Amino acid sequence: MNYKLVIVESPAKARTIGKFLGRTYKVEASQGHVRDLPKSQMGVDVEHDFEPKYITIRGRGEILEKIRKDAKNASRIYLATDPDREGEAISWHLANVLGIDPSSACRVEFHEITDKAVKNAMKSPRPIDMELVNAQQARRVLDRLVGYKISPLLWMKVKKGLSAGRVQSVATRMIVDREQEIDAFIPEEYWNVDAKAQLGKQKFHVRLVTLDGKKAELHDAAQAQAAKARVERAQLTVKSVRASERRKNPAPPFTTSNLQQEASRKLGFTTSKTMQIAQQLYEGVDIAGEGTQGLISYIRTDSVRVSEEAVADVRAMIAERWGDGYLPEKPNVYKGRTNAQDAHEAIRPTSVTRRPEEIKDSLSKDQYNLYRLVYLRFVASQMAPALYETLTMELEGDGVGMRFYGERLKFAGFTAVYEESQDEAQEAVDSEQVAANVGDAVVIAEADAQQHFTQPPARYTEAALVRALEEKGIGRPSTYAPTISTIIARGYVTREKKRLYPTELGTMVTEMMKEYFKNIVDIQFTAGMEEQLDEVEEGKMPWKEVVSRFYGPFEQTLENAEQKIEKVKVKDEVSDVVCDKCGAMMVYKLGRYGKFLACPNFPECRNTKALQVEIDAPCPKCGAKLLEKTSRRGRKFYGCERYPECDFVSWDMPVRDTCPVCGSYMTQKRGRKGELWHVCSNETCRHRVEVQPPEEGQDE
Repeated sequence: MNYKLVIVESPAKARTIGKFLGRTYKVEASQGHVRDLPKSQMGVDVEHDFEPKYITIRGRGEILEKIRKDAKNASRIYLATDPDREGEAISWHLANVLGIDPSSACRVEFHEITDKAVKNAMKSPRPIDMELVNAQQARRVLDRLVGYKISPLLWMKVKKGLSAGRVQSVATRMIVDREQEIDAFIPEEYWNVDAKAQLGKQKFHVRLVTLDGKKAELHDAAQAQAAKARVERAQLTVKSVRASERRKNPAPPFTTSNLQQEASRKLGFTTSKTMQIAQQLYEGVDIAGEGTQGLISYIRTDSVRVSEEAVADVRAMIAERWGDGYLPEKPNVYKGRTNAQDAHEAIRPTSVTRRPEEIKDSLSKDQYNLYRLVYLRFVASQMAPALYETLTMELEGDGVGMRFYGERLKFAGFTAVYEESQDEAQEAVDSEQVAANVGDAVVIAEADAQQHFTQPPARYTEAALVRALEEKGIGRPSTYAPTISTIIARGYVTREKKRLYPTELGTMVTEMMKEYFKNIVDIQFTAGMEEQLDEVEEGKMPWKEVVSRFYGPFEQTLENAEQKIEKVKVKDEVSDVVCDKCGAMMVYKLGRYGKFLACPNFPECRNTKALQVEIDAPCPKCGAKLLEKTSRRGRKFYGCERYPECDFVSWDMPVRDTCPVCGSYMTQKRGRKGELWHVCSNETCRHRVEVQPPEEGQDE
């Protein structure tokens, strides 16, 4: 029996599409890539215009054999892999294996897996887009050149097991740089003076903003108490009252990075988990009473564009469910990032009639939560703005200037459905409203001075790192999740309470890369490479020219590194600890979680010991010795040798000095310019003393 063969990537998608197309079609899955560069060799012929050598991926032989057999009996073959660079490349490889002319109408794209979308797509096959394929080949070859040239060099010259990657090394550098910023941060003390005010029977809160016509900058308790006393004595009157309306517009529908960020913030998902669940929703879920349906559109996109049909459907639903007041006069149109690719729509539900709560029983908990997130974000994106009444009131008297700001929700608009979350906590806004006129006298009932300290930049969460990578032009929608997974798997970065920390290994490799391979870990250089790959996709530049431009300077960098890296070759340092299994003197080794002791007779003797480094300060709690330790996630901390009897721990290294202000123990910090500070550990004090830097030639 003759049939038409459709080849997709995943078995789940094959099952869904097979049900839509019926018996005259046979749908098979390639299960991802079928050919790639060999693992045992570089696989790129540098001498012959960077020609790649592709081989069948190990384990894909049986899959390819079945596809070949099905292809022989098929009246026509359609290549329907994912609609992106990787998918286009998979189709091209399949065409090569099956002897299909890439310029023939053999390629089909499914931007959503629904009955209507699949059948419409089958009516419009096209040739394979070689510009997309070449953009993927350029990325693959560049990544292979970097990985296969630098990693063995680091392995041979520096330390066994080290490795580097084109995008991963930049991401690791960003995390290392942020940690160094945090380590160098010295908190600055500042104070706010707030007060309870009364106007007639109305009570409200105000904040000190000016003293004697200048901005009130209070840096210590004495200044704060003096300012507080002036506030309490001041005869204040209303200088100005400004009432206005604030509009808050909805966020656009999800791009890949937005979805990863919001799923991290709202659902606690890692980037890889978000993409795994989103892939399931895209490929199809068995819905009671409907059969298998793709619930969301294609999930790898950086576009905020939405089809006219989808906009019309959601606007009709908004008018019906919430009323015309919640519907803008014209559809909301969003502007994407400057370098965004517009090949796909934003991520949206395939049907707004399929409400999350109505299909909840057909979904797993994670599927339901992510689908609901996509659904509500899309619906809200086409709703009216939220409106807030705002009031700003300035008070003045006796050289004291104070301010009241309040806002109150007037019309919920899109916030009735969905509000975007933030990485960092936002300062609360007073919801009070006050009726006042210029010249009214205001009485200060009570004032309060509050101590604060400037905060270091926050460590990256996965969501914040994805946003930073996107803003800097590093990587593309399909690369964010695998990049983060890779640097964690390599032991360069750890994840602790959603925050990303560099390991000692990650820091060491990054510093080495910054010294010998500046361009590879340079953010602007890597972003420029991404732009060139986009130009290949747009047909503006031959892919081998991009590789050639990169490889010339890269080869010179390699030659320089080969000559110089020998100077920093890491030798195992011998300790004074005797191996209790074979009697040899144990050596210091560097693992993903920092230093440890190992027997030099490995592999004959595999004895290892955790390393305990004593620091020159007593335990602030019991006076015993303090040890430098490493957490299970690779983060350095300091703890008492008597643990668990004494549970003292500190992320910052304690010193012998005590705070001259409050008597708490102090910790050591190094400033941005290399200066040393001792900083009080008491969060309500944070007194700091600069330590005289050591003279040249002396130890610290």
